Amino acid sequence: MNNNKAIFFLLLLSVFLLSLYASSAARVGGWSPITDVKDPHVVQIGEFAVSEYDKRSKSGLKFETVVRGETQVVAGTNYRLRVTANDGGESKNYEAIVWEKPWLKSMNLTSFKPARF
Repeated sequence: MNNNKAIFFLLLLSVFLLSLYASSAARVGGWSPITDVKDPHVVQIGEFAVSEYDKRSKSGLKFETVVRGETQVVAGTNYRLRVTANDGGESKNYEAIVWEKPWLKSMNLTSFKPARF
């Protein structure tokens, strides 16, 4: 009877560890939603994205807000943000990807394009 309890315990432990591994494996390298797009750090990244794009393109865009976003853990963090920016008096949505390495105090705009719905 004790042997059955030991087998049951090992089986239960295996299922628990497997589910723990599966949930963490899905997060590493995958995109996770940002729950608070009004977080000052997220807003700062959105402002950086619009400002950096404007420097490169001389488009005259002015940051308005972050609408939604996701993060991805890489060698640092990728932020994929939907931002609204003013383009000559008209608000438009854009998708920006910023790669941040906080330990180097470094941000790099890797993509910026009109958002598709």
